[in-house]
Amino acid sequence: MTVEELLDKNMILQPFSPSLQPVLSVSALNRLARVTLEQTLPLTWVAGEISNLTRAASGHWYFSLKDASAQVRCVMFRGRNQFIDWQPDNGMQVEVRATPTLYEARGEFQLQVDTLRRAGLGALFEAFEQLKTRLEQEGLFDSARKRGLPAFPRRIGVVTSLQAAALRDVLTTLKRRMPGLPVVLYPTPVQGAEAAAQIIAALQSAYRRAECDVLILCRGGGSIEDLWPFNEEIVARTIASSPIPVVCGIGHETDFTIADFAADVRAPTPTAAAELASPSRTDLIRKLALDQARLLRLARHRLDTHSQQLDYLARRLVHPGRRLEARQAALGHLSQRLRSALTTAQERRHWQHRTLARRLLQASPNFAIWQPALAAHAAGLARAMHLQLAHTHQETARLASHLAHLNPEAVLARGYSIVQNEQGDIIRGSDQIQVDEPLSIRLARGRARVKVTDKSA
Repeated sequence: MTVEELLDKNMILQPFSPSLQPVLSVSALNRLARVTLEQTLPLTWVAGEISNLTRAASGHWYFSLKDASAQVRCVMFRGRNQFIDWQPDNGMQVEVRATPTLYEARGEFQLQVDTLRRAGLGALFEAFEQLKTRLEQEGLFDSARKRGLPAFPRRIGVVTSLQAAALRDVLTTLKRRMPGLPVVLYPTPVQGAEAAAQIIAALQSAYRRAECDVLILCRGGGSIEDLWPFNEEIVARTIASSPIPVVCGIGHETDFTIADFAADVRAPTPTAAAELASPSRTDLIRKLALDQARLLRLARHRLDTHSQQLDYLARRLVHPGRRLEARQAALGHLSQRLRSALTTAQERRHWQHRTLARRLLQASPNFAIWQPALAAHAAGLARAMHLQLAHTHQETARLASHLAHLNPEAVLARGYSIVQNEQGDIIRGSDQIQVDEPLSIRLARGRARVKVTDKSA
């Protein structure tokens, strides 16, 4: 935090000296010193001897870390020290990973501890990280090679020590979750110099016997030295080559081993490993009850539906005798209606015939009354026809005489002729002809062809 930021927060007194330099309050000075320390010095490992260790009622730890020539105060808050699975004490050589800071209230320099381990464990952690990195680069930890756990294993194998508290936790959990599930124990030491070889022997025995569907490799918590057999490379490779899915539950939730990364599934605790490897009888019963209830609902719904369909079909289904009776009754009714309709139609046609006959008799003429008038009209018509024929004969004779006067043949007979050119046009004047032009002359009897030798107007 800069002086300007402190000034913005009113932690610097207003300048009053002639040099106009700001005057810091004690709080501002300590705050500035703390921020400078935290921004300058990173999170780092510090080694030393514990002294003046105090465990406060709040759960925080206060102690000093010293060497031959200096010491520094340290604080480890409850939220961090609850993950330490061993109890530190005065005189122990330890290594802390801490952030250098300043306790502002008293202006004391101190280390805020993030984690704590016994001195000399740095080489183990380094070996752990190197092996983890190398196996990870080989692909031994790839998620693609890991297998899923069977949903309903027929038998579960447990690889652990007979004296381990983890075995009791696993068996208790399996009994609670699935009481009838068979468990096969492959006993092996899980701590000590020979533990790694015996863990491998127990795993290989389980592989050969092939009597389990899933294996649980587990042990309780402990220091890194206690858990070191599970960090051996040969143990990790044996787990990775397992033909059976392996669940690894070692230590507490904060403990990680190479075996955890090589296993198919890593559980935070042995109890969690047992829960992951086994189905829950309570959950299965609950699911079975839900499925049963759903099946009953579906069956009841199906039965209700079919029952309704059966009632509907039953209503539609009629005995053949009853159906024949109904058909006969309907046929009789229709026959009666037909006879009634025929009778009614016949009566109606009869009355219509009588009405029309009466009307026809009323409208028919009396030919005897009209006979004289008809004879008189016939005589008048004959006279009119004779007169019309005589008049027509006279008119025809007159028109024939007039037509004979206009006949061209009669004109030609009186000595006239018709002159035509080659095209058949009638010549009416000399202007229509040329000298030496051939012409055709039509006479009363026959034709003649001539040639023009001269012409005049």
